[in-house]
Amino acid sequence: MHRLRTCAARLRPLTASQNAPSFSQQRTAVTPGALRTFQPFRCYAAPVAAEPFLNGTSSNYVEEMYYAWLENPKSVHKSWDIFFRNANTGAPPGSAYQSPPPVGVSLSGLSQAQALVGAQPNVEKLVEDHLAVQSLIRAYQVRGHHIAKLDPLGISCVNFDNAPLTIGSHQSGFYGLEEADLDKVFRLPTTTFIGGSESALTLREIIRRLEMAYCQHIGVEFMFINDLQQCQWIRQKFEKPAVMQFTLDEKRTLLTRMVRSTRFEEFLQRKWSSEKRFGLEGCESLIPALKTIIDKSSENGVESIIMGMPHRGRLNVLANVIRKELEQIFCQFDSKLEAADEGSGDVKYHLGMYHRRINRVTDRHITLSLMANPSHLEAVDPVVQGKTKAEQFYCGDSDGKRVMSILLHGDAAFAGQGIVYETFHLSDLPSYTTHGTIHVVVNNQIGFTTDPRMARSSPYPTDVARVVNAPIFHVNADDPEAVMYVCNVAAEWRATFHKDVVVDLVSYRRNGHNEMDEPMFTQPLMYKQIKKQKPVLQKYAEKLTAEGAVSRQEYEEEIAKYDKICEEAYNRSKDEKILHIKHWLDSPWPGFFTLDGQPKSMSCPSTGLNEEVLSHIGQVASSVPVEDFTIHGGLTRILKGRATMVQNRSVDWALGEYMALGSLLKEGVHVRLSGQDVERGTFSHRHHVLHDQNVDKRTCIPMNYIDPNQTPYTVCNSSLSEYGVLGFELGFAMASPNALVLWEAQFGDFHNTAQCIIDQFISPGQAKWVRQNGIVLLLPHGMEGMGPEHSSARPERFLQMCNDDPDVFPKITEDFAARQLYECNWIVVNCSTPANYFHVLRRQILLPFRKPLIIFTPKSLLRHPEAKSRFDDMLPGTHLRRLIPEEGSASQNSAGVKRLIFCTGKVYYDLTKERKTRGLEDTVAISRIEQLSPFPFDLVKAEAEKYPQAQLLWCQEEHKNQGYYDYVKPRISRTFNNTRPVWYAGREPAAAPATGNKKAHLVELERFLDTAFNPDAFQNQS
Repeated sequence: MHRLRTCAARLRPLTASQNAPSFSQQRTAVTPGALRTFQPFRCYAAPVAAEPFLNGTSSNYVEEMYYAWLENPKSVHKSWDIFFRNANTGAPPGSAYQSPPPVGVSLSGLSQAQALVGAQPNVEKLVEDHLAVQSLIRAYQVRGHHIAKLDPLGISCVNFDNAPLTIGSHQSGFYGLEEADLDKVFRLPTTTFIGGSESALTLREIIRRLEMAYCQHIGVEFMFINDLQQCQWIRQKFEKPAVMQFTLDEKRTLLTRMVRSTRFEEFLQRKWSSEKRFGLEGCESLIPALKTIIDKSSENGVESIIMGMPHRGRLNVLANVIRKELEQIFCQFDSKLEAADEGSGDVKYHLGMYHRRINRVTDRHITLSLMANPSHLEAVDPVVQGKTKAEQFYCGDSDGKRVMSILLHGDAAFAGQGIVYETFHLSDLPSYTTHGTIHVVVNNQIGFTTDPRMARSSPYPTDVARVVNAPIFHVNADDPEAVMYVCNVAAEWRATFHKDVVVDLVSYRRNGHNEMDEPMFTQPLMYKQIKKQKPVLQKYAEKLTAEGAVSRQEYEEEIAKYDKICEEAYNRSKDEKILHIKHWLDSPWPGFFTLDGQPKSMSCPSTGLNEEVLSHIGQVASSVPVEDFTIHGGLTRILKGRATMVQNRSVDWALGEYMALGSLLKEGVHVRLSGQDVERGTFSHRHHVLHDQNVDKRTCIPMNYIDPNQTPYTVCNSSLSEYGVLGFELGFAMASPNALVLWEAQFGDFHNTAQCIIDQFISPGQAKWVRQNGIVLLLPHGMEGMGPEHSSARPERFLQMCNDDPDVFPKITEDFAARQLYECNWIVVNCSTPANYFHVLRRQILLPFRKPLIIFTPKSLLRHPEAKSRFDDMLPGTHLRRLIPEEGSASQNSAGVKRLIFCTGKVYYDLTKERKTRGLEDTVAISRIEQLSPFPFDLVKAEAEKYPQAQLLWCQEEHKNQGYYDYVKPRISRTFNNTRPVWYAGREPAAAPATGNKKAHLVELERFLDTAFNPDAFQNQS
């Protein structure tokens, strides 16, 4: 009893605010003299009446029962009849309710005197005892994990005592139960399954079964879930007697997997003791955990699993889960191997892998891909989700039954990285859900050198998962059978409910952050304990030997067998002379890079279209293809304006985009446009989704009505996230090269909260992982006087990361333009015409390879009367114009041109207006560089040579230390071997992207335009 009292002290009763069902503290009677007050617990606890309240039914239920009783006392259960009669006779608050007698005693057999208040004192005690037992059961379900034996080291610093929980007056003893009550029999509520086929148990047995279910090596967090069916499902999995039973074959398979997990790390340690590998020592049960999830998921029909993980244990997962050839892993440790493929490569514990194999447990094919990931530990999370969503989309898996994702996390990163929260919040959004992800946390109980008390404010690192009602299964990683059971349940949960679930493997890190690190500097007590800790393989082998499941000889033979496999692979790895990065590709595109078995030609066909196609798409863009659909009056005017443009054979920015995307859909290319408010467009220009003004949630997407055989168009407003959503779209674009995936920032500089995805995946992705990607970033940019945060998309940052050399003038060949694109890491454009925007979007798909595309899109140019294009600029034979030369009168008077201004984007229209005002059309030429990177050396050279007497000037509206100047100046200079100086006109250097004062903005504009056209502006500059 002392042990039980100690346990009870840590499992204190719950108040209403901690999920206990209750009425308000006081409720006015529904009729005079009746139901005067309701006290917590006393009313809801009737054996018959209790369950509705336990399951969250509102107190209106009582009123309905009361009115039914007034009409016919026999229409309600006898317990309610007694309650209402007592209330009407003026029974004191809390005493009106009397419980039915124990099982076997009929209420109808009681005399009226026995039924009335006070006539049977032991009845109230019986009610209180049953209530106490129900509260006790609930406390174990809610808080049992607090006292579960989760930490293999036994030194957990998790503290749950900072929020004491009590119920009413039940603050002493065992919920008011005494030692004499331990052998009393209590009826079990329907909210527990500890009884199995029994409906009543002694208190002693109830406690024993609850402790076995919730307080051993598994701790379950689920009572915060607001779905009764889901809660009941979990209760069955953990409360039913003897649920965790394994066959002899299952135990032997588990031992084999533990041997492989453990001996792999020991082999690497023997062969490369001074190399970093971020081994799995201390959490070797991760490997059988993942394999169990894969086995069960395969059994449930899953055919493809996409995984993401940090570096700890990656090599082990590659070897023993993905089944990467061991010699390919071992040769990565050879520093003498030369890299044969393009790119710079990455360290071995960042690489990914794709493999299709037979699952030996289910005898079914399964495709496993582990995504490459940088040291930004959780950055891969949304990327995995996006790729999973794409694979589900392409195979028609609308419920996630064939394709799923598994994400692995470290405890410190799971709690500390905001991208985890962003990814969870995508989990149930219609256009982003992957129908359930299994999250596995390798809980080291430490970060690099920071212990959890300094690294998070929550008791568990997994508490962030509660935000989406994901059940959390904590498990002691030194109990492989408990791990296996929990992983089976997690896989079944995902298959049943298609929602996220978390498995928290509470373990330790036997070495430091890496094999070279000394953890005793900062965690001396923890690592003293770790040094004493018996390895989990040894403990499990001893357990099975004691059970007679395996013999010592069989165990040693299994070890010898795997050691031999490693040695043989090690010897083969010595024959590798070249390091092939392509062997580590996580998202292959079979057949894309060849045509009839031969490499595709390095060229791009015309991106123009027949006029009939342009007109047809334009007509769709200006119509409502659904009957009886009422649109907003303002939108009616916009659609009429589009129709007029189509009749006049012209397009604005929105219509040019519509024609580009619509034509690709018609050609069988899937298009996905995602971002904040992209359906309408931040600047109310796009309107790809129409909303019925009279019917809520009734919408129409005209672009899905272009052609009966078209592919579907996906346009979706995202959550208010950049990091998570851009990562998601990047992952979506990885799945197939035959899709145009676009992400639009609400304003261009909002990409800065997604900088990690840009810096770690998009810019260097091909160089590190030989992984091409055609994602498009649409970044609204332009100095419109809207303040610092709504002006600049920070083009200087993207240009700084371009890999073309400013000091090398390339060799100009016939395929120069395409070859440049192939060799660059990404493409950066700032189009000034709708036609060029149209062409660059179509070129993105028609190229024989894929590169990320960064487009600085306009704001004021969306409706600028001069920013329009003719159909003639979009017909067959036309292409993207990388540079648009001067085409006015100055081009007819090249010898008389005194100044050639190069620019890009919106400032061109400011320059032409100012030139006209000053009457300088014949002496000043203005050329637009539309494709900034790769830089159009050939076209710049030809344009400048046309005006041999002209000063060369770069003009931009951005500040001098921002924008394009630092990128274009050395390249223009190199074009002429630095023989022609390049002058600058633009805003002065500044710390902020733009002023917040409208007048100051206009003054700056006037000043740099004056500089651009003042003939004496550069006379005194050297």
